[in-house]
Amino acid sequence: MAARVEVLVVGSLHRDLVPAAQHYLDLLRPLMTVSLREIKEVSLRGRSEAEVLREEGRRLLAAWPRAPMVSALAVDGETLATEEFARRLQRAFERGGAGFVVGGSLGLAAEVRTRADAALSLSALTLPHQLARVVLLEQLFRAGKILRGEPYHH
Repeated sequence: MAARVEVLVVGSLHRDLVPAAQHYLDLLRPLMTVSLREIKEVSLRGRSEAEVLREEGRRLLAAWPRAPMVSALAVDGETLATEEFARRLQRAFERGGAGFVVGGSLGLAAEVRTRADAALSLSALTLPHQLARVVLLEQLFRAGKILRGEPYHH
């Protein structure tokens, strides 16, 4: 079983959130191999929201994860309980790995949503895209603990 996860995100993480993301990446190390790639965020200066979405979408598609199952994080995606998220992650691992795509502040272009195998929402609440990255890493940690049959509550 290939416990590999590729996370593709728009933009760099704000410095205040870096320690939280690194904390979960460290916790994930014994559970699965996680690669995280950032693509440059497109500035809204002098561009319409549609132009920004289109350009960020083009960049995401060009850097698309090689994982056989890729989920796009979207506010209107399917919301899963952690246990179901773990089961889906297990199925992805059995197929060779999982990929996740996190858009920028404007979300994801339609072409990105279409290319993804699934659209997932981390919460019914709207999360800032940078915080969504940390929450995704935390949920990957919980799922990894579940898949090992270990407790995941602290």
